[in-house]
Amino acid sequence: MKVPVNEPVIADGAKKYVLDALETGWISSAGKYISLFEETFAAFIDVKHAITVTSGTSALHLALTSLNIGKGDEVILPDFTMIACLDAVLYTGATPVFVDVDPETYCIDTDQIASKITDRTKAIMPVHIYGHSADMDPILVLAEKHNLYVIEDAAEVHGGTYKGKKCGGIGTVGCFSFYGNKIITTGEGGMLVTNNKELYEKAQILRDHGMSLSKKYWHDLVGFNYRMTNMQAAIGCAQMEKVDGILKTKRNIGSMYNKFFSGHKSLILPKSDNFSKHIYWMYPVIFNLRGKDNNKIRDDIADLLKLFKIDSRPFFFPIHIMPPYYENCSLPVSEKLSLTGIVLPSYVGITNNEIKKICNIILNRISELS
Repeated sequence: MKVPVNEPVIADGAKKYVLDALETGWISSAGKYISLFEETFAAFIDVKHAITVTSGTSALHLALTSLNIGKGDEVILPDFTMIACLDAVLYTGATPVFVDVDPETYCIDTDQIASKITDRTKAIMPVHIYGHSADMDPILVLAEKHNLYVIEDAAEVHGGTYKGKKCGGIGTVGCFSFYGNKIITTGEGGMLVTNNKELYEKAQILRDHGMSLSKKYWHDLVGFNYRMTNMQAAIGCAQMEKVDGILKTKRNIGSMYNKFFSGHKSLILPKSDNFSKHIYWMYPVIFNLRGKDNNKIRDDIADLLKLFKIDSRPFFFPIHIMPPYYENCSLPVSEKLSLTGIVLPSYVGITNNEIKKICNIILNRISELS
């Protein structure tokens, strides 16, 4: 596509750091860039500890396993999210419990969590979606009341805040992805962050085949190979040098879309609450034409954009309707979002003229259909 939804922006210093890793021979899971990336990212999120891993999914799985969550336990999570959240729960043998989402933020509906808590519940997994924070205070209150862990999926909100606190550093543990379309990317990769020293040390052990931190090749636990390479961490270090500029650009992109779409009642724009500083990782829009099939309109506009070589993406499907995870229940907000939502291009290199063109194409088509 001429105008992609997202694409990686690789900092200039990445080539230099990766070449250094190659020339020194430190290409695997040891080397100076691993610790430097962890330290830099921990400071960025304002937490004490950070652990590099192979992906956001492995970060979630590592967090759950480090908290001893497994068979017989329940984890509450939103129905509207990337499937990795659910997969990580299922890897442990625990039971996922789905909750519908807020119709304005698309994050977990905090009013519905309490009714899902049982004596088997061990954790709540809020997911910060598309760059907007979940409402964390009610979740933390419930967690304290019922002695639950809070595992933040912050894969889509690097640098986003909730009431001035960095997302991912608010709950028991935070999990990030560094996939190619994320704010910070290492190609593949992820990070687990926490202020809990005991959790941090256990996660370090489990990440490296369960090997003792003090006794080489001695294994007290069954672990995983979730180690990031030094070359990936080198890219991450370079990316962190540019993160403030990337976030500023992302917010400017969101502001431009908001400006062009403002006042059009047939579109529901992303909400930016007082408690959340939206980073517009991606720009999501809901079609809301009265008396119309908004699912067909969404698909029609996606096809139209494609004719102009402009990419877009539908929203996530509700987890509970997909064959491997099917659950006979009704979660109407999640279901409606999946049918009527579209994600528009928001890559860092997009121009104001491209944004204007995208908005005009959409608004003109909506005008024809109204």
